[in-house]
Amino acid sequence: MGRGISSQRSERRAFTLVELLIVLGILVMLFAIVGPRVLRSGKKADVNLARTQLGAFKATLDHYYVDLKSYPTTEQGLDALYERPEDLAEEAEWDGPYGDGSEPPLDPWGRDYQYEFPSSRTERDFPDIWSLGPDGEEDTEDDVVNWTKDEDDQQDES
Repeated sequence: MGRGISSQRSERRAFTLVELLIVLGILVMLFAIVGPRVLRSGKKADVNLARTQLGAFKATLDHYYVDLKSYPTTEQGLDALYERPEDLAEEAEWDGPYGDGSEPPLDPWGRDYQYEFPSSRTERDFPDIWSLGPDGEEDTEDDVVNWTKDEDDQQDES
């Protein structure tokens, strides 16, 4: 009886080193093929999140405008949506906070959104809001902005 049990155990075998290396090689090849696509989709998701947040800022700024008949100045910035600006007239009907939370959200890369009103980039009568994008540098191709490139180019030509 004891012999039967030990013979069953000896039939069970573990993976050999060669088999483990083959499986590991296959996994490395799969990651080499799929990995870059996954990483690119992560960057695309961050850009889409930034665009969504810019849209939310637009709605929040519109609500602010309805109450105060103006947008926050560059100096007041997006903080004016969350806390009454100190330089706002006493009679002003600030009915905030206008956004969720106690301060503006950070962009997907952990940095503050940039804000300017009146705009020095476009001729429109709406604040410019933008993220510095993945590289964190001003005026680069990866910036996520709430104006179109055409508006920016028209201002450059003026």
